[in-house]
Amino acid sequence: MTRERDAAGRSTRAAIIDVDRAATTPVHPDVLEAMLPWFRDRAGNPSSLHAAGREARRAVEDARERVAAALEATARQVVFTSGATEALHLALLGSLALRPGAHIVASAAEHAALLEAVRTAARLGHPVTWVPSGPDGRIDHDELAAALQDDTALLAVMRTNNETGVQNDLAPLRAHVEARGVRVLVDAVQSFGHERVGLEHCGADLLVVSSHKVEGPKGSGALVLRDGVVVEPQQRGGGQERGLRGGTVDVPAVVGFGRAAVRATAWQERAARVSALRDRLERGVCAMGGVTVHGSGAPRGPKHVHVHVEGIDGETLLINLDREGVLASAGSACAAGSLEPSHVLLAMGRSAAVSRASVRFSLGDHLDETVIDEAVLRVRRAVLRTRGVEGAT
Repeated sequence: MTRERDAAGRSTRAAIIDVDRAATTPVHPDVLEAMLPWFRDRAGNPSSLHAAGREARRAVEDARERVAAALEATARQVVFTSGATEALHLALLGSLALRPGAHIVASAAEHAALLEAVRTAARLGHPVTWVPSGPDGRIDHDELAAALQDDTALLAVMRTNNETGVQNDLAPLRAHVEARGVRVLVDAVQSFGHERVGLEHCGADLLVVSSHKVEGPKGSGALVLRDGVVVEPQQRGGGQERGLRGGTVDVPAVVGFGRAAVRATAWQERAARVSALRDRLERGVCAMGGVTVHGSGAPRGPKHVHVHVEGIDGETLLINLDREGVLASAGSACAAGSLEPSHVLLAMGRSAAVSRASVRFSLGDHLDETVIDEAVLRVRRAVLRTRGVEGAT
């Protein structure tokens, strides 16, 4: 571990340990290098017919091919968006626009972006059935099947939960749902780069991923459509993205996404390494006593450790972790600053008190065993300080 030093060379504060990689990842140097020319020297609009525009168009289509290959899709199935939030809204609202008043089934533990898209659909007259998670965080297939109605148009369940890392396997349910004419929307944002991701593997008709979770730039995502699936555009303009998403394509971001997608295909080695580090962190944190891991009895992705720590306030613990140079979160980064208990944990049957005493750590392959051991020491100090502060107030 390195430490920050003052002008006299004296050690001051411990270097930052980033265990909040489910929130975002830094842009990889190779990705940045690929993007830079499109900020500076290659400024063509990919919709223009001149040489600079054609060059930009080729760069966008090359990136589309790379993203498609990483997602076991064809280039024509990939629609670029400004991120996962836009892609989820396009998938859900674009599907329901073709079925006015149709019924929706959704997991109650979805990301806030999907929850808000569903709530928007509800305001437009679409009835919704919310399916809670089991105590281990998984969605019960029988409950999903029972929630389907004759007029159900869409089922939305994420592959890997962004807070707990718990994985839902929808592939076994695929045939039953398909026979009823119900589309399946899968948020695979937390899976991409850490496991095999594709329409068939995830049992999806519509699949959503994001660039900034796999060392690509923020502001770039994709919706992958199964052949034959049609959605109504939600953002109209100049007919870009086959008329499904109007607006000038952000060429640097798309190029960066394409390069990051290539790196994401090395998921097997990354998953093995990160899961070993996660287990090491989990053992060290649980050794303090009074710590339980949410979703520990279910299949989980390799990078998440979401824990309940008895006798603490989660917000205070996060402040003390920050003082120790440890980056973590209370759950979804999209709920930053919120004092509300995690809807994911509530959907699992946890109490509001347990939710508020829970913290999420999420790992990347930038770490090693030495850093993990240092992180455990700092977490222990932060927990002790938090308990001490609470005991004194």
